Amino acid sequence: MSKETERQRWQRNFADLLQELRVAQTGVQILFAFLLTLPFSNGFTRTTDFQKDVYVVSLLAAAAATALIISPVAFHRALFRQGRKPELVRFAHLMASGGLAFMLVSMVSAVLLITDFVLDRPLAFVLSALTALWFLGFWALLPFVRRNWGEDDIDDEDDDPRTLAGD
Repeated sequence: MSKETERQRWQRNFADLLQELRVAQTGVQILFAFLLTLPFSNGFTRTTDFQKDVYVVSLLAAAAATALIISPVAFHRALFRQGRKPELVRFAHLMASGGLAFMLVSMVSAVLLITDFVLDRPLAFVLSALTALWFLGFWALLPFVRRNWGEDDIDDEDDDPRTLAGD
């Protein structure tokens, strides 16, 4: 198998990132749609001021996540055929990371909103904290720890961390 060129590597990195964003985009759009319709449901009038505040945090975080996760597409359109793929990949990486952070805030806030509505507040806080830890474990801790497990990933064997530090 021939070694890929730097240009091919940037193209592959961008294609990989777009695939990841498609998964995240679907999840955040479903959550955002749910949150947009929630105030129009019959039970929403029974929410407390605290629950309304949590709802607004969740809604705004979902909107921010949606904007960040979709922004690489707009950035790609603006830079199309300008030979700036490395800049695009770096930008898309930052936007994807920010989008995932806002998605985490939105999801945990949505869990807090719903559990506070149906359960006692202390239990809602505990369940929301456990949800946050669960997501952070799979989205941050495990990938960070996994980076040091060895070099058994054939897919990324040509990715030298020193040259991809900006990815």
